[in-house]
Amino acid sequence: MSLLILSPTRETDSWVKAIREEDSSIPIAVYSERTNLSEIDFVLTWNHPYGVFEKFPNLKCISSMGAGVDYLLKDPDLPLNVPITRIVDPELSKTMFEFILSLLLNQMRGLSHFKQLQLLNQWKPKMYKRIEDVRVGIMGLGVIGSYVAERLMNLGFSVHAWAQSEKPNSKAEVFVGLNQLKSFMQKSDFLVCLLPSTPATRAFLNKETLSMLPAGAILINVARGDILVENDLIEMLDSGHIEAASLDVFWQEPLPATHPFWEHEKIDITPHVASLTNPKTVAPQIVENYWRMKKGDACLNEVSKEKGY
Repeated sequence: MSLLILSPTRETDSWVKAIREEDSSIPIAVYSERTNLSEIDFVLTWNHPYGVFEKFPNLKCISSMGAGVDYLLKDPDLPLNVPITRIVDPELSKTMFEFILSLLLNQMRGLSHFKQLQLLNQWKPKMYKRIEDVRVGIMGLGVIGSYVAERLMNLGFSVHAWAQSEKPNSKAEVFVGLNQLKSFMQKSDFLVCLLPSTPATRAFLNKETLSMLPAGAILINVARGDILVENDLIEMLDSGHIEAASLDVFWQEPLPATHPFWEHEKIDITPHVASLTNPKTVAPQIVENYWRMKKGDACLNEVSKEKGY
């Protein structure tokens, strides 16, 4: 029985190399039409074709190639009795923090604004915001959100967070549940969305919730695109209630060339690159889960299909 890598949208050579360097005894295959699916009991995947897992008669574990599992869980034919795992890697938290910090500083210093002026050959100095001047709200306080909040606080940022359950170990002030959402939003000069995509969070950032932000707030979404109602954001930007937005994720990816976000002067776009999985750093946990699966033990970082993460 073998480990199969199934990823139509990602290159696979680096994954094969990393896993083999970690444990050369594991038989590895890369999915093709010629793959003997009856020989596969462990699948490492990203953006799989929906319905494909029904063709694996001996499947015992499905592992996401990243921290997110929303695409997996939307598959209507997902096997109910097969555990799903996700990647939990300190490297993902570190690179996410670095990306968010760069977006915060970019907005605070007005770098995107000055780039637009450069294209117009215009010299217009503008006062910037300091770390002491802004309040950062972290929406979602899981592994990555907790790391980002602590690192920002270490740099002197005023940080508070919103979560769906109590977080007694957090050093940041934590607002919990829908009853405290408005209080959280009202304090957020910068709103950083790190929520997972679940039925409860889809379209969660809409006109009603975004209106809770203080006038002139800035949105950073590095979570999932379906959390944000895109037309509502455009309306809030055009009204001036939201000053700017930095977006790394979208409802449809790649973002269509005709999408209005491309031309909006208050929106910065990046192509879902905030924190990319490094095969070398996650190979050990994939190998660990492969052998746990072989022994019949519970795998690391199993996902709750009910919660969606």
